[in-house]
Amino acid sequence: MNIIEEESFKYIESKSDGENLLLLHGLFGALSNFQGIINAFSKDYNVVVPILPIFEMPIREVSVTGLVEHVIAFVNFKKFDKVHVLGNSLGGHISLLYALAQPEKISSICLTGSSGLFESSFGSTFPKRGDYEFIKTKTEATFYDPSVATKELVDEVFDTVNDRNKAIRVVATAKSAVRHNLADKLHQIEAPTLLIWGQDDTITPPFVGEKFNELIENSKLHFVPECGHAPMMEKPQVFNEILYEFLASLKAKA
Repeated sequence: MNIIEEESFKYIESKSDGENLLLLHGLFGALSNFQGIINAFSKDYNVVVPILPIFEMPIREVSVTGLVEHVIAFVNFKKFDKVHVLGNSLGGHISLLYALAQPEKISSICLTGSSGLFESSFGSTFPKRGDYEFIKTKTEATFYDPSVATKELVDEVFDTVNDRNKAIRVVATAKSAVRHNLADKLHQIEAPTLLIWGQDDTITPPFVGEKFNELIENSKLHFVPECGHAPMMEKPQVFNEILYEFLASLKAKA
């Protein structure tokens, strides 16, 4: 799929018939992170992946709030009535904030390795620029199987960290995410919510998935064994089966 650029938005869209499935990537995320979902669901759903403008927004506006406002504007621009929203890592956090802001536009929520309650990323210090091995180790630690961290993926993260403008924005966004803890707001979410968690996630460990499950009333939690922070990348078949069953059950109820 080609990237579409319209007004202030960049995105890909399958333009399929069916309900809208909106995918939101994480802080170091890319469109390729969702390739397995795009391939599996584009036949039955209109799969849409906006590129979050983490590196394009004015520095003063860089925050999870600014990113949520971008998603709200994008959904309005596309004139979508309702969306199934799915987010990984920071994308999950933005999905929750979007659902809280626009409850009437949400069909369902799917969170995988979501921030919003607790996350451990680079620890207390940002990595030294130029330290490729450190970045490689940290990127591999995202997954249970380090081989999922391809050279292309490591290079992408390395380039982000070594671009001073991007690095400042990563830090600003991460700090904003920590400030926007959602523990006292999750009880307000009424949309059916699916939680797909890597059993071996070290960034948002299993207890985080359990806490989301406890605080979001209408939620179901699935653990994926031998899997880290990005189940849709590391265990795409298992992930897609769980998601397909969840969405199919909502269709059946409707």
